Amino acid sequence: MINAFQELMAVRGADVAPDVQITGSDSVYHTKFKVTETAAAILAANAAAINDIWELKTGRRQTASVDMRHAAAVLNSSNYLEFRQENGEYVAKQDSELSKQAYDIIAPYYTRDDRLFMPHFGMPHLKEKVLKILGCDFDAQSVGKAVAKWDAEELDQVIADANCCGGIVRTQDEWLAHPHGQALSAKAVVEIEKIGDSEPEPFPSGGLPLQGIRVLDLTRILAGPVAARTLGEYGADVLMVAAKHVPQIKKFFIDLSHGKRSCYLDMRDQEEAEHLKQLVRQADVFSQGYRPNALTRKGFGPEQLAEIRPGLIYTTINCYGSDGPFSDRGGWEQIAQTVTGVSHENGEFPTLLPVFFSDYGTGYLGAYGTLLALARRAVEGGSYHVKVSLCQTAMFLQRQGRLENPNVGIPLSAEEVQALQQTSQTSYGDIRHLGPVVRYSEVQPRYAGPTPALGAHKAEWLG
Repeated sequence: MINAFQELMAVRGADVAPDVQITGSDSVYHTKFKVTETAAAILAANAAAINDIWELKTGRRQTASVDMRHAAAVLNSSNYLEFRQENGEYVAKQDSELSKQAYDIIAPYYTRDDRLFMPHFGMPHLKEKVLKILGCDFDAQSVGKAVAKWDAEELDQVIADANCCGGIVRTQDEWLAHPHGQALSAKAVVEIEKIGDSEPEPFPSGGLPLQGIRVLDLTRILAGPVAARTLGEYGADVLMVAAKHVPQIKKFFIDLSHGKRSCYLDMRDQEEAEHLKQLVRQADVFSQGYRPNALTRKGFGPEQLAEIRPGLIYTTINCYGSDGPFSDRGGWEQIAQTVTGVSHENGEFPTLLPVFFSDYGTGYLGAYGTLLALARRAVEGGSYHVKVSLCQTAMFLQRQGRLENPNVGIPLSAEEVQALQQTSQTSYGDIRHLGPVVRYSEVQPRYAGPTPALGAHKAEWLG
């Protein structure tokens, strides 16, 4: 059995899941890390959790299978988002020149004390703050000269104190010896903490496994939206809550919002914050991607919401986790790979993985923990706090060992990708995108509808 799958079954509390099968081999991407095998294990764990729920609903289990090459595709799903052209062809949207420039500039640079530091410029407001700290223009040469004026630890702390993002390039051993790496090592890759008592809530009969489950999704840009989209595949009513002033990345929003509804609520406004709490009172899952304690200060912390909605599953998705000296820091995929040692080992010079493994992996792990908590609530009752993080996911990947032949990669063919795609008519035009890839013997996951326009729906539940 794949080691990653065994580790996730331990989180579930069972050694095996004989009704879930993983097929194929990890030979898609050019990296020594077992990204495809580990992704398949995470998807298979989700399937085992869905089967647990299916058994609670129906009294029987079904078989499920995950193909490794299909798992490889979901790690790259935004690149398989295609838009229909006037001639009827579907073409993937190319990144803007500004986006390409940002990707090129988000890289490790030598510091004054001959270490490497990666500043992050992923969002406009963060970019401006980091450039102000560095006192430079937005080009690689200027950033490199500016970083070289700082010692690594000093720059790391200044960036963190400004609520910006960046990270020192560390080896895996250095990270595991660091207090924060040690704090994460002591925890499971998916944490499920009981935070309150309530009566059991059996799953509604009929329909898909999560039919009747209501999910509030307050996340954006990859990991969080992946988690909520996964719950939607299995029948949950997913209501995305965004605020007009918070930036989104259009490509990721379109790709990760299939089957959801979208509304605007601004927690800074007292009336709208109260409306959100009214939605919480009728919700089953509250999923958020803020730094620890950020929502507690607004009255939306896990224990606070469990008080007004006993039985709530509160899912937290962030970069560094909920405990340890770096827990209050923000971060992104690139930072998680940088600080944990993944990028250091991935090339002769620190290089990012060919896919956003921490983002997608963390999203599916967040869904997994949420599914386990929902099943536990159905039997035992209780409110639960599910916690996953990008750094924990990177460390999970590191624990799976390395490929013997990392350069023998066979990318997915156009025919393979098209077999996994489906078409949707959206307000952004006709699109072609990946559908759910886990296969079941009885009931297949599906999207309830196409990606909505941002803020297109009322802030209310269906039915």
